[in-house]
This record gives sequence, C-alpha cells and structure tokens, in this order.
Amino acid sequence: MATEQLQVYKCEVCGIIAEVLEGGAGELVCCGRPMQRLDEKTEDASTEKHVPYIERIEGGVKVRVGQNAAHPMEEKHYIQWIELLADGKAYRQFLQPGDAPEAVFNVTADNLSARELCNIHGLWRG
Repeated sequence: MATEQLQVYKCEVCGIIAEVLEGGAGELVCCGRPMQRLDEKTEDASTEKHVPYIERIEGGVKVRVGQNAAHPMEEKHYIQWIELLADGKAYRQFLQPGDAPEAVFNVTADNLSARELCNIHGLWRG
C-alpha cells in the first residue's frame, strides 16, 4: 500500500501519530504492526463540533473547531492539533486540554484549508 504526502497514520499499539512528508511505495509500521491511516472526515451532522472553520482576521487567519458549539477541551476528549494548509505550506498549532479549540496563524494566502485531530474522533478537514 503506497503512502501519500500529508496522510496521517496512528499506531494502534502505542498511539504514536505520524504525518507523511514524502509519499512512497512503503508501508508505515510501528510496534511490529502496520499503522492505521486516519481518513479525513468532512461532515459532522450530529453536533458540528469537529469540522474546522476558517475565518480571515486582521493580520491572518483564525481556525476554530466547531461551527455552532466549540469542541470540548477536556482531559479525556480534546483537539490535539490544528493544521492550516496555505498555498502549499503547512502550519500547525498543538493544543492541550483546557485550551480554546482554535488557533491563529499570521498567514495571508489565497488557497486555504484546515485539518484538526480529535484524540477520540480522529482527523477532520474543513
């Protein structure tokens, strides 16, 4: 199974998470087992708490997780990171429980998309 640039994988044994920087024909393996590719989800019809939303602000971009209600940021359920993809460049903000589920990036670009990783519900794109 080939890997592609920007795919995200998780080890089901130890929990390590890896993002592919350069794709190839190899398989990602950790703890002696193939890593699980995290597929990007884009719709969260039940609660709308996982899709990242991009807002242009003075001096950059704000990405928040959850349109109508902010995603929980508790010890057992939180957003691990928010990533902004802007004109071919990647920017990432790591978060901890208790932080706001948002990130501000001092970036001006035309082509924007965002991803976030929920420790329970996986990878989301908006």
